Amino acid sequence: MKAPIALPRISKPAQRALQQAGISSLEQLADFREKDIAELHGIGKHALLTLHNAMAVHGIRFLQ
Repeated sequence: MKAPIALPRISKPAQRALQQAGISSLEQLADFREKDIAELHGIGKHALLTLHNAMAVHGIRFLQ
């Protein structure tokens, strides 16, 4: 079993938003639409771009 891919460095409010949503790895983001993550309180444009770029590096995409 592969170890989960860690989330990239993002702001503390963005980290808390993902933690409260139960998201602790990049793979878990694939279960969410980008729009849903963007609407979380604490997720700004920069954090979303950082997540999106990190996911792309690992071939992970948001739910369509």
